[in-house]
Amino acid sequence: MKIIIHLHPILIHQTNTKMKKVITLVAIVGAFAFIACGPSAADKAKAQHMKDSLAKDSVDKAAAAAAAAMKKKDDSIKAAMPKDSTPKDTMKK
Repeated sequence: MKIIIHLHPILIHQTNTKMKKVITLVAIVGAFAFIACGPSAADKAKAQHMKDSLAKDSVDKAAAAAAAAMKKKDDSIKAAMPKDSTPKDTMKK
């Protein structure tokens, strides 16, 4: 019985060391599995397409806004110009 008492701490130490190795191995495998579950190439391409599409839409909207501002400016210039008040020549030559 005395032998079992002396071996008991050794068995506990071996079990704890073995368990630490198993937990470490499971953690490493889990990390690789988590990294491997990232977005696929198709998902990356779709995200890039969306980014390009949004950039094109913003450029189109900016161009439309600039054109509208230019038209508004031209209309205000035409409205501010005085009308031609000189009489037209009614006599035929």
